[in-house]
Amino acid sequence: MTEHKVIKNDGTELLQLVSFLIGNEEFGVDILFVQEINRMIQITKVPNSPEFVEGVINLRGRVIPVIDLRCKLGIQKKEHDKKTRIIVVEIKEKTVGFIVDAVNEVLRIPRNITEPPPPMVTGINSEFIEAVGKLEDRLLILLNLEEFLSSSEISVVEKINQ
Repeated sequence: MTEHKVIKNDGTELLQLVSFLIGNEEFGVDILFVQEINRMIQITKVPNSPEFVEGVINLRGRVIPVIDLRCKLGIQKKEHDKKTRIIVVEIKEKTVGFIVDAVNEVLRIPRNITEPPPPMVTGINSEFIEAVGKLEDRLLILLNLEEFLSSSEISVVEKINQ
């Protein structure tokens, strides 16, 4: 993961993350991947697209594929509500939207409070989990967006964009 590193005066390395919720789990992604965060807008279905691809949106003239993170992570779908957001990110030079239940905040956390994920993390495939951050009263699952989509999934996204 290419992270946005900030070093404090005492030498502590900080990670800058956007945190969001999917169900009861809190996730974080490096802020450098995030282009913008939007309220839900009309999503156009794309025939024959994989189940995790919700469809496409028109964002200021750009057609962007939208992925349902619940589906991609194997978490049961739920109806979108007023807190649902689309996080627009850039992965491997492709712009993609991720549907999340809610966006929490931008966090700066010390790298030393994170550790590699245990072998079985909440039933989610751990190949996209970079680390788990231990905050005061909660755990934050850090997603590795560069590993999030396989090369075949990236080609699906490219085809949808065309």
